[in-house]
Amino acid sequence: MSHLELTILGAGNMGRALIGGLLRQGMRPEQIAVGDSHEPARSTLSRELGVTATADNAAATAKADLVVLAVKPYQAKSVLTPLSPQLRQRRPVVLSVAAGVRIASLQSWCGAGVPVIRAMPNRPALVGAGATGLFASPDADAAHRAMAAQIMQSVGEIVWVATEDALDVVTALSGSGPAYFFLLAEAMAKAGVDLGLPEETARRLSIATLHGAGLLAQVGDGDLARMRAEVTSKGGTTEAALRILQAAGFDDLIGRALEAAANRSRGLAEQNS
Repeated sequence: MSHLELTILGAGNMGRALIGGLLRQGMRPEQIAVGDSHEPARSTLSRELGVTATADNAAATAKADLVVLAVKPYQAKSVLTPLSPQLRQRRPVVLSVAAGVRIASLQSWCGAGVPVIRAMPNRPALVGAGATGLFASPDADAAHRAMAAQIMQSVGEIVWVATEDALDVVTALSGSGPAYFFLLAEAMAKAGVDLGLPEETARRLSIATLHGAGLLAQVGDGDLARMRAEVTSKGGTTEAALRILQAAGFDDLIGRALEAAANRSRGLAEQNS
């Protein structure tokens, strides 16, 4: 990564998170150029992170080996189309984190032969604890994939998926997933209050439990069923609680929720394309 020239189009939360992660991993500020139309965002990035930021996207991408598209989905076409002649000539990797914008659309806006890779990160990337699904177009070779992996690993864990449709499932699982855990923690805190705990006490315990469970799962061997069983003593309090959840069809409820999210992701992709 020491010689990589990187451009990030979009100075929002995800663009900023990637810049911060890459700088922590040793990339130099002078290797990163940012294109964004919003002057306050550019000034903040330049002042706080030392990167070059400009309103001229063509200038920002002039030397790029990899271009991260970190704009809103509806902005993707208007940002990429004017850059198409330059992208076709230089053929940098275009790594899109614009949710729901399909490879076919991205390639049509970039031009033939430009390697395109889609990434679906989630919000914990903002604190370096993200989970990102990646899918590459046929024009992206092993070296291109390796560059994209380095970029997204700067903000968390990555997985490659075999089909673009699988990114809709990634969206449902990890993209939307933080909200599911927050909802569970919120409900647990409320139940604690209903059972007699002070509101602040219940909230702190719920958040700490959410955090600690995540850490245990991260440092464990990945066997979630075993880790759950280790907390569940036979005849104990946890078993009593889980019995209620299972009797209410907890697994089926979660399955239907993810199916709804995946279907919505497919629908939004059709609109964006």
